[in-house]
Amino acid sequence: MPALAEVIAALEQAYPPELAESWDAVGLVCGDPAEQVDKVLFCVDPVDETVDEAIDGGAQLIVAHHPLLLRGVHGVPADSTKGRLVHRLIRAGVALYCAHTNADSASPGVSDALADAIGLSVLGPLDPREDGVTGIGRIGELPEPEPFSAFVERVANALPRTEPGVYGAGDPGRPIRRVAVSGGSGDSYLKRATAAGVDAYVTADLRHHPAGEHLAEIAEVPALVGVTHWASEWPWCEQASAVVRAAFAGNVDVHVSTRCTDPWTLRATRTEH
Repeated sequence: MPALAEVIAALEQAYPPELAESWDAVGLVCGDPAEQVDKVLFCVDPVDETVDEAIDGGAQLIVAHHPLLLRGVHGVPADSTKGRLVHRLIRAGVALYCAHTNADSASPGVSDALADAIGLSVLGPLDPREDGVTGIGRIGELPEPEPFSAFVERVANALPRTEPGVYGAGDPGRPIRRVAVSGGSGDSYLKRATAAGVDAYVTADLRHHPAGEHLAEIAEVPALVGVTHWASEWPWCEQASAVVRAAFAGNVDVHVSTRCTDPWTLRATRTEH
């Protein structure tokens, strides 16, 4: 069995920490680098549900996309939400490692996994770094154009089910071929998607005003497909698990959490009388 430090080295080769944004908090949150690891759970969110899953399943490591301690803290008391999780993890001997914006920018990374799930052939980053290969988001193409209505259905069928579902803004009959995607909150890249000349842009957490202003532009702009934050990043878990699976030739048991940690659990629409 490899040591935790060896598993981290494999992950950081795939998702170099130097690709993380300056405000981000990536890396090992808790755990002994010298301890051995034979089972790893991959998830989007380090929350009670996924910690339960790791402990119940006998994992020694959780690899999460979202950081547990993104903002500076002065303590992790067990009577606080995040402190309770840290104490549970340590008592159970489970390490926590987070790969966030470094996994977003890596190639392949979070948006590559999203593009692949949708069936896009990736052409390059939406917002490239200096090397032109890494960066936020991806631009890709479908094998053949399809109506926007069919494309929205494609996205819905490609991602795990959530209560809010998938929603689109655009002409249902518009042909869609070239597409931009960005896992996680992506409305800050609306202008990038427009400049890229794509037919549609798929991302999460689209806000009312940025989306409305985007659609009101005089020039032709990409149609929008909105998904939940968790659903947009969940495909990355399989990609990251494959990194560890390949690095240790089957000597580490890897599992992808299927527990939906999207916070939205109910949906209602007005009943017309």
